[in-house]
Amino acid sequence: MYLIQILLPLYANDGRQFSQSEYIRVRDELTDAFGGLTTYVRSPAEGLWKESGSATVYDDIVIYEVMTEVLDRSWWHDYRAELALRFQQEVLIVRVSEVQLL
Repeated sequence: MYLIQILLPLYANDGRQFSQSEYIRVRDELTDAFGGLTTYVRSPAEGLWKESGSATVYDDIVIYEVMTEVLDRSWWHDYRAELALRFQQEVLIVRVSEVQLL
């Protein structure tokens, strides 16, 4: 079993907040493809990283999770690239963990 997490920013690089319809679209796409999902949207997580020396960059993010028996890396590669364009990101994090259900 695989757990896939998608980290989506709340704001574009120019500070504009993305429309709620963008997140609904992702929710619907993932639900259609995988039969369900979990979202963490009530209190956004904050991502921090160092860029160009000492400057700290941060993002408010929401996390979408899906679980699947089969990991289709090609599909995820293409979907990540599409989301990066839609959310205007140079790099958009989609990560996977292999999990065992207890």
